[in-house]
Amino acid sequence: MKASNTQLALAIAAALASTSAFAANDTEKLQQQLDELQKEVAALKKSSGFNLEFGGRVQLDYNYFDGAYNANNDGDAGGDFFARRIRTYVESEHGNWDHKLLLEFAEGTAEIVMARVRYNFDNGLKIKAGKIREDITLNGLTSSKHTNTIERSTLANTFSPFFRWGASASQYFKDSGFRYAVGIYKNDAFGATGHDEDDQLTLAATGRVTWSSAAPGDVIHLGAWHSYRDMGGNELGARFARGEIREANVRLVDYAVGGNVVALDSLSQSGLEFAYQADALTLEAEYASRTLDAVNGADPLDGERYDGFHVSASYFLGGEQRRYKAGSALFVQPKGIKDAWELVARVSQMDATSSTQGTEVTTYTLGTSYYISSDIKFMGNLIYSDVEGPGATALVGDEDSGMGFSARMQYLF
Repeated sequence: MKASNTQLALAIAAALASTSAFAANDTEKLQQQLDELQKEVAALKKSSGFNLEFGGRVQLDYNYFDGAYNANNDGDAGGDFFARRIRTYVESEHGNWDHKLLLEFAEGTAEIVMARVRYNFDNGLKIKAGKIREDITLNGLTSSKHTNTIERSTLANTFSPFFRWGASASQYFKDSGFRYAVGIYKNDAFGATGHDEDDQLTLAATGRVTWSSAAPGDVIHLGAWHSYRDMGGNELGARFARGEIREANVRLVDYAVGGNVVALDSLSQSGLEFAYQADALTLEAEYASRTLDAVNGADPLDGERYDGFHVSASYFLGGEQRRYKAGSALFVQPKGIKDAWELVARVSQMDATSSTQGTEVTTYTLGTSYYISSDIKFMGNLIYSDVEGPGATALVGDEDSGMGFSARMQYLF
């Protein structure tokens, strides 16, 4: 870890811990705290049995949108400039144990995104607990700092609950290329609160299996996952996804528009994954579906199934290659990348319709990323969405399509 990164993280930690010192203008006390933190970290880093690292990311976004994305303003042009993510982390290792704490900051708020403790067995088995990411969808598992589009696909945003409190186990077998991951999580996603009407804890059980044949620049990835989620009688959230523009005023993928939400005993969802890499070219494709089990068996949405897919291709003009991490079964950006251009194209679709309600949204994205270095990246995406379905008029009126543009500056420290 670079010394400058350490000093920056220490300054952040000291500032967060010293609000009262600032209020009293006691800069001497603040300096003492910073000096003590520096001494403690220096001592820990000298220990051969303990490794400590600080870091984080800043992502600043600009959005422009019109048409269906801004239907409640007659489709006129709208836009915003905002901090998409400001995150900082601390992680450490001690023998076979490791931990990571990831925090996200917004205006006036702070959130624990991840709080993980993990034990790594010598045979490759990994057990972890805390607030952890569920193994659901290849695109959903790709860290935001490594995605080749500014927003993840509609499929990933619909089906992935991202980080939830729970415990999981995973293991990768290098000789065969096989990997599995299974976990139990508190289900407070998709409209569920994590408890039923009797205040009993509601859980989700999720599993993912993958096979890969991986060499640098030559990767084949196949995967499948399934998740059963106890909804505890809670209503399924109406809006599945935004349509791949973060700050647009209308969320385009909505199963309830034109009708009603439904209370669920449970839902089940499954997905398939495919990826292929040949040198600078990487192809990805996914399909997923969700089936509803309503509290009221007579509800017209009982047994309803929603599905979606996405297909994407990315290419580095200078011949760089995305790295495939077989132990986690996902892609990350090239190591040490510098002065490089990446092009990407994606089509995604989510069908959230039933016979009388909901929308079906197809989204096309063209984008490019310029990597000044592995720490600094600029991105631009052009997005077009088409909205159909029995609930489309109720949601967007005559604005049955929308155009958007997104830009991002990313800095990793």
